[in-house]
Amino acid sequence: MRFALSEDQALLRDSTRAFCERELPLERTRVVMEHAREGYEPGPWRQLAEMGYLGLPLPASAGGQGLGAIELAVVCEELGRVCAPGPYLDAVLAASLLAVAGREALAAEVAAGRRLVVLARHDSPWGGVPAAPVRLAGGRVRGTKYFVPFAAAADALLVTTPAGVALVEAPFATTPLETIDLAQRFGAVTLDHAAALVGPPDLLEDVDRLAAVGAAATLLGVMTRSLELTLDYVRTRHAFNRPIGAFQALQHRMADMLLRTESTRSAVYRAAWCRDAGAPETVLACAAAKAYAGDAARMVCGSAIQLHGGIGFTWELDLHVFFKRAKTLEQHYGATETQLARALAAAGY
Repeated sequence: MRFALSEDQALLRDSTRAFCERELPLERTRVVMEHAREGYEPGPWRQLAEMGYLGLPLPASAGGQGLGAIELAVVCEELGRVCAPGPYLDAVLAASLLAVAGREALAAEVAAGRRLVVLARHDSPWGGVPAAPVRLAGGRVRGTKYFVPFAAAADALLVTTPAGVALVEAPFATTPLETIDLAQRFGAVTLDHAAALVGPPDLLEDVDRLAAVGAAATLLGVMTRSLELTLDYVRTRHAFNRPIGAFQALQHRMADMLLRTESTRSAVYRAAWCRDAGAPETVLACAAAKAYAGDAARMVCGSAIQLHGGIGFTWELDLHVFFKRAKTLEQHYGATETQLARALAAAGY
């Protein structure tokens, strides 16, 4: 399949890149990572809402732009290039679920940036003892959800339970959880709240596909920028009176990085197209894209650090920020193992 962005999609990419370079440069993000309590800045967040990015895939009736997964992938790729802080994909996914469930007024509030709603899905801490799932009974949800993105800043949660997805309003009792990526905040949320059932469990199926595309596209942006930084470095770093990029062993490694990056690009935009076109292979394509992107980003970002030599491991160099984002996204929005299981099931194995 030969794929190219349309004129409007290319314009969206260019305008998003200009916004990111102006409002979300990495040196500014570093300050936010280390000092901002919420993990992101209100100013750029409001601008994303004003530009319509928070409602990108939502219908117009829910305050959205009525676009699709391809446009979401374009935006997420550019946000990945700068390791943008904040719950962009989380807000888009929650708003999309609310719109499908008929909660268009609340979806419009999220799209306008007036409220932050995120999904709360994990019933146990990774590496810990499995906990009992959060239950919905008698109009209340009880239990603890782990790794809730930006839980401390959320105005409401969409909580997954065996009975379906429940809407729970703040305030919540949250406990911050450690993460290697300081621009991606997670918390454990203890719930004993009144809740409204939003919809059945299968309401999450399309959200999962959209999440896979958005996260894979973000990983694509992360590895693309890591490769660019590495190419710039090997052209200027000299050893034995020649640029180190002239050494064949390093060229082979960079060729592998380029292959992984461009293969991820193909997988991401094929998955996005499948989702928007309602193709029968959508589940397989989305799961495969996220699984491949997670593995590829770890390889590309790790190789970028290695090719920078000793300086690659220092805090001052930006590469560690990209590597940490890649490792974080590898485990979230459907970990690699989860996506591989989905892909195999979709393929009939």
